[in-house]
Amino acid sequence: MEKLRHIGFIVDGNRRWAKAHGLPTIEGHRKGFDKVEVVIDELKGTEVEFVSFYLFSTENWGRSKAEVDYLMDLARKKIEHLTKKAEKENLRIVVMGRADPVEPKLWTKMMDAEERTKDNTGLTICVCFNYGGHWEIADAATKAIAAGEQAVTPEALEKYLYHPEVPACDLIVRTSGEERISGFQLWRAAYAEFWFIKKNFPDIEAEDCQLAISEYHARSRRHGK
Repeated sequence: MEKLRHIGFIVDGNRRWAKAHGLPTIEGHRKGFDKVEVVIDELKGTEVEFVSFYLFSTENWGRSKAEVDYLMDLARKKIEHLTKKAEKENLRIVVMGRADPVEPKLWTKMMDAEERTKDNTGLTICVCFNYGGHWEIADAATKAIAAGEQAVTPEALEKYLYHPEVPACDLIVRTSGEERISGFQLWRAAYAEFWFIKKNFPDIEAEDCQLAISEYHARSRRHGK
C-alpha cells in the first residue's frame, strides 16, 4: 500500500458558506481559517507528513479591497496563533508564495513562523499564500538560470521550487463541489489523486480527513506505468 505523504487542500466555498448562512463574506473566511486547524489536528497523528492549504492565490488580489484587507488582517492574527501551536506541538510551518505585493510586516511574520518552527519534526504545514502555480514554476526557472544551470531539466528545475524539500502531492482535495485545480501545486500535482467533495470548506470536519485518507488508499496508483 502506497503511503500518503502529502495531502493538499484547495480551500474553497468560504463565501458560499457565509451566503448560505446569511452571514457576511468575512465570516466565511474566519470559519474557514478555523477549519484549517481542525484538519491539522486530525492529520498530525496519521501517516501524512505534509499538508498544504491554498489560502490566498495571486489572483485573489482582484477581489474587493474590503475583502482583501480583511483577509490580510485575518492572516496576521492566524499566523501568530498557528506558530504558537506549532511550537507547542512539534509542527513545522513553511510558506509557499511570493512576497510581493504582500505587506512587508505580514510577510516578515510568515518568515518568522518558518524560522521558529524549522527544527520541528512533526507534520509540516505548507501555507500557500499569494501563491500561483505558474509563478512557482516561473520563479524556479528564473533561479535556475541565475544559478547557471546549463539544461533546465525537470530534475534541475525542481531544486528551485518553493521549498523543494516538500514532496509531490499524493492527494489533492477540493471542497465546494468545484472540479478544477485553479493553479494549485501545478508541479507537484502531476500524478496526484483528486477528490472533489460538495462540502464548503467551513463545513469540513475531522472525519472528512479520515475519509480522504481512505479514498486515497482505495485508488490504484500507476504513475503512468
